[in-house]
Amino acid sequence: MKISKLFTKTSKQFPKDEVSISSQLLIRAGYIDKVSAGIYTLLPLGYKSVLKIAQIIREEMEAVGGEEIYMPALIPKQNWVQSGRYDSYDDALFQVKGADEKEYVLGPTHEEIVTPLAKQFIFSYKDLPKAVFQIQHKFRNELRAKSGVLRTREFLMKDLYSFHADLADLEKYYETMKEAYWKIFECCGIKDQTYLAYASGGSFSKYSHEFQTETEAGEDEIYICKACRNGLNKEILEGEFKCPECGKTDYEIKKCIEVGNIFKMRDKFSKPFGLTYKDEKGEDKIIEMGCYGIGLPRLLGAIAEVHHDEKGLNWPKSIAPYDCYLISLGKNEAAEKIYEKLQKEGIKVLYDNREEVSAGEKFADCDLIGLPYRLVVSEKTGDKIELRERAQKETKTVGIDEITDLISCNLHK
Repeated sequence: MKISKLFTKTSKQFPKDEVSISSQLLIRAGYIDKVSAGIYTLLPLGYKSVLKIAQIIREEMEAVGGEEIYMPALIPKQNWVQSGRYDSYDDALFQVKGADEKEYVLGPTHEEIVTPLAKQFIFSYKDLPKAVFQIQHKFRNELRAKSGVLRTREFLMKDLYSFHADLADLEKYYETMKEAYWKIFECCGIKDQTYLAYASGGSFSKYSHEFQTETEAGEDEIYICKACRNGLNKEILEGEFKCPECGKTDYEIKKCIEVGNIFKMRDKFSKPFGLTYKDEKGEDKIIEMGCYGIGLPRLLGAIAEVHHDEKGLNWPKSIAPYDCYLISLGKNEAAEKIYEKLQKEGIKVLYDNREEVSAGEKFADCDLIGLPYRLVVSEKTGDKIELRERAQKETKTVGIDEITDLISCNLHK
């Protein structure tokens, strides 16, 4: 993609009404646009990164047996009445009426759809376990919509629902999902800054688990056990701290943002919807369920919180919208050839071919947008290219064939 053709432009102005560094940088760099409080447009750069996050998540969900589906965002009110949540979900529900005067809910979550759906396909113990997931829009009437894409009223979310014959099988799968989530966060470059924290299980179980990433923009205070590094959300702390994992009492407090949650729903939804299976004896048994969620734009924001410096964003290679930022300083003909060759080699290039802006502006935009590699073609480099990794200060001059091999190799590590 040539910068001259790009739909968006960068901005030098910091958004005055955005408090988190991630939202400031994402807006300035042209990744997102604020429509209203808690409502954002994913612009071409931001959407490309979110799609890469989605693919990382999709691969891990399929690796643990998840099958992808796509459920409607518009859910009949009756489904929520049947589950018993219509009057107890607080004020977060967006409610609408259709032309037929029927009432609907814009889905904040999808248990009320997936549970009756499972009734059509699960009948016997031979049909279990099962797991389905989707990457779909959710709607929540957040009273505290703030911090850019870290807390919004409409967002893209991966939610997986698992179905099991008994609690033992649910707990086994639950541990499998923990490992899958760690793989996702490792691939997204935030595993070292992320903790597994015990949180309220609500009406489902004693505890749920949250994956909490350390950041100053975080809304949660997490008590981190110094012995085992597991956390406890302050919201469920009663009295003195005692780690629910190892029982130790020594801790440190960190501000974090939740990037994923998992919980055992047990029979919370299978009972009201009559979701049962026949066991080996032909007897009806209630199905145990689990739920596992990740908000994709929120994850994008959390990654931006972790991976930035004073000049701008600094994306992990796995989620960057393009692999490299190519700058031409008065050598557009040579740069054009390099641009074409790199693309043929499968390297995604954002090419700054603008002639009306200064070299300084090009370098500043390059750092702000935060792609893994900066490539510069100028009279100084001759028939070679100056290469610098975004995360490093050193530059080196290499030939086109060498640069193709170098970038391709590092991108697939």
